[in-house]
Amino acid sequence: MIRSPCACTRLRRATRAVTALYDEAIGGSGLKLTQFSALRTLQRMGPVTISALAEEMALDRSTLGRNLLVLKREGLVRMNDADDPRAWSVELTPRAEKVLAEALPGWTEAQEKLRRSMGAKGMAELFELLAKLEETV
Repeated sequence: MIRSPCACTRLRRATRAVTALYDEAIGGSGLKLTQFSALRTLQRMGPVTISALAEEMALDRSTLGRNLLVLKREGLVRMNDADDPRAWSVELTPRAEKVLAEALPGWTEAQEKLRRSMGAKGMAELFELLAKLEETV
């Protein structure tokens, strides 16, 4: 394993590994983790503007907008256009609720695999470190 002293390199390697774990676990639903994450956040927030969703997910609005267009084409979200693009809202479709319900057991399985691997204390410490990192940068 490469032991780079670069924090960014190490975080990106870890992120790719964890993403692959979750992608494999939810793959039967047809979703990728990035899509699952967007849909779950939208499920939690309810109908919301794209700007507010982007802020919640810490994503660039235009990047999220492109991702939402894919989900719209797949019939997973509805986008309600307003005159001002900043006011566009997005919401889940009934199909998205069904796909999320199919993906959730796999997501839970991946989450538990990480928790078993790291231990409850390790997961709590990881979340603390990640929160601190987000606040710092």
